[in-house]
Amino acid sequence: MAELEFSAMSRQCLDRRIPSIEVMTPEVESWTKAREAAKVTLNWQFSVQAARTKFARQYEGIRII
Repeated sequence: MAELEFSAMSRQCLDRRIPSIEVMTPEVESWTKAREAAKVTLNWQFSVQAARTKFARQYEGIRII
């Protein structure tokens, strides 16, 4: 799910060139606070079984009980 948050941040906040880390840091903090205040949630579309089926190849080495 972290990948989804990073994707949202890159589309909504970092969709342009930012000249320095000093400029970027407060912008990301502001975006994060606004997202938390809005109580944004993820709409997970997979059931656990469907996710295991869909992503089985990525998790071949992991034994799922």
